[in-house]
Amino acid sequence: MMEEAEKLMAEIEGKGGMAKAIDEGLPKLRIEEAAAEKQANIDRGRDKIIGVNLFAVDGEDDMEVLVVDQEEVQRQQLEGLTVLKDARDQVQVDAALAQLTKAAQHSGNLLEASVDAARARATLGEISAALEVVFDRFLPADRRVSGVFSRAMEGSEAYDEVREMSDAFASLAGRRPRILVAKMGQDGHDRGAKVVASSFADLGFDVDLGPLFSTPEEVARQAMENDVHLVGVSTLAAGHLTLVPGLIQALKEAGRPDILVVAGGVIPPGDHDALYNHGVVGVFGPGTPITASAKDILELMLEVYN
Repeated sequence: MMEEAEKLMAEIEGKGGMAKAIDEGLPKLRIEEAAAEKQANIDRGRDKIIGVNLFAVDGEDDMEVLVVDQEEVQRQQLEGLTVLKDARDQVQVDAALAQLTKAAQHSGNLLEASVDAARARATLGEISAALEVVFDRFLPADRRVSGVFSRAMEGSEAYDEVREMSDAFASLAGRRPRILVAKMGQDGHDRGAKVVASSFADLGFDVDLGPLFSTPEEVARQAMENDVHLVGVSTLAAGHLTLVPGLIQALKEAGRPDILVVAGGVIPPGDHDALYNHGVVGVFGPGTPITASAKDILELMLEVYN
């Protein structure tokens, strides 16, 4: 562990210091490399996790899960926003936001100016937009790890089988199987999605990785622009029963119902049938080995092309 830490610090110094290394995403990239290696070791059984690859139980009882009507929640939130904006003094709001932008331009007290805007009942989005005028919006670099999963899985029968299947698909279709790994809604965690993206690339897929906080319509547009065969939705924030059907509908309305959709992440077993009924062709819950999900997906794709 100490040796790895020393290597990372040396690499940071070589980049010109911590601030520059953070700007370039180096620490995050190294974390994602470690996560990809960890996932491969779990898949191979080197790392034991009770209930996942050790003493796993078939047919566990479903837990009762609170079901939230997300469309109703959205309706209530929009209604509340309308009431807020109708009741506030818009002149006061505009003045507070202008002062916030001015503070950003002249190195003023941003916290004080933000609190003043909030007291005037400016929304978080409006406060962010006032700052964005000066600072622009941060766009993280899309840097994915490569080769970590394949090195850890070298010699694995499951890995070799999936590689052969992806090669077979490429021969049949004339190009590699192409997947867009997407994050939708307010789910701001992308490490799992990046592990999937990196691992699938090592398994012979062409992989596109969508930005965080995408809408179903934005994901559908990116899927079509990149001409992918399927979209893999990574979800943790319980939005799957609204966002995934929304994506499938957006693809249909755009004339591309042929783009397959699979979903993975924290999805209660009781929601699987609902997703399948909406047109999802694969659901992969926590603990599913990367090679198992990739194999299932390729079997579907080979069936479509045969």
